[in-house]
Amino acid sequence: MNKPHSTQPRTLHRLAASDRVAEALSLAIHEHRLSPGTKLGEDEIGEVYGVSRTIVRTALQSLAHIQLVEMHRNRGAFVAQPSQQEAREVFEARELLEPRTAHMAAARATAADIDTLRAHIAEEHAAMAAGDRGRALHLSGLFHIEIARIAGQTTIAGFVDELIARSSLIIALYWRRESALCESHAHHDLIEAIAGRDGPSAEDLMRSHLVDLHSALDLHRSAAPARSLKEALQKPGS
Repeated sequence: MNKPHSTQPRTLHRLAASDRVAEALSLAIHEHRLSPGTKLGEDEIGEVYGVSRTIVRTALQSLAHIQLVEMHRNRGAFVAQPSQQEAREVFEARELLEPRTAHMAAARATAADIDTLRAHIAEEHAAMAAGDRGRALHLSGLFHIEIARIAGQTTIAGFVDELIARSSLIIALYWRRESALCESHAHHDLIEAIAGRDGPSAEDLMRSHLVDLHSALDLHRSAAPARSLKEALQKPGS
């Protein structure tokens, strides 16, 4: 969200607070603590985070801009529910863009970049081992975003970021084969190809990985009933 150049302390404080709320809600959506279709009551969210309805409304509008939230007149805000057609389009778009970014990443990756990617999959596997599927999914998405960043294509990385955010909602609605999320070899093999500067292999591996993820969707499946909003927004262990 672009911030105006106002220097008024109250305005800056309100913007900073709305950004924090938007980030917290986004994480809850990505980690599947908030299910697609969940109503996002302004009063309830404000109570959870100790902020005003104005701040919550600003946060929800910023999430609507990136299609994580849907705003309905006279009904309020809801976690977005991508249609079956949108689900197909998102994964088809990823299959077009991400293999190429993997190829480019292999030509540009530094030793520090490879270390970052390895750290991502270590956290991802730890989350899976702990039974935290939502966090594992979020980390998996960050892994793909990191590859797009390494590729050095800012515009494409922005598209990938948005597509992965929408993928999180699609997986929450239509997932049928959880094993495809973090199959131990998929991300590891991608890292090895990128570290070895093998662009063609990185491209092929990314394409195969995304096709596998796409095939794990059941486009006739409905989302599970959502938990209460307050319960979903509580941090694990709190």
